[in-house]
Amino acid sequence: MLVDTGIQVLTAGASAPRRIAAATPAADSQYVTACEAEVFAMTEVLKLQDTMPVLRASSLLGIVAKLEMIIGADREIGDLTDFPWPHIASVLRDLKAMTGDLPRSRPDRTITRADVARHWNEATKLMTALSDEDSLRNAPVS
Repeated sequence: MLVDTGIQVLTAGASAPRRIAAATPAADSQYVTACEAEVFAMTEVLKLQDTMPVLRASSLLGIVAKLEMIIGADREIGDLTDFPWPHIASVLRDLKAMTGDLPRSRPDRTITRADVARHWNEATKLMTALSDEDSLRNAPVS
């Protein structure tokens, strides 16, 4: 069961599931839990994106970072050939020519693993709660 988060990008699969046939019920359960963990992770990313407009950049590199996030997010959503995207990309190129590119960082694997474990645990709790709810709903009435 996929949860409707109210976020169209995340719940588009609910009407047209991306599910693949699993070899066993346990594999199917793990797949559904992984899908839910992905929803939790994407929701967290979208919340971070929502905070960007209220954050004030304190340097030109901060402005470059904000523009990188805007353009990077739109690559998955829209057409980069339409206004204002070519113009924003042009401003980003100009700023990078003045400031240099952002330093490439890679999160420590322990941080990444902790994030994955956190999302997996949240998804497992959700799937357990939904399963318990289904069991109660389908229990025979005495």
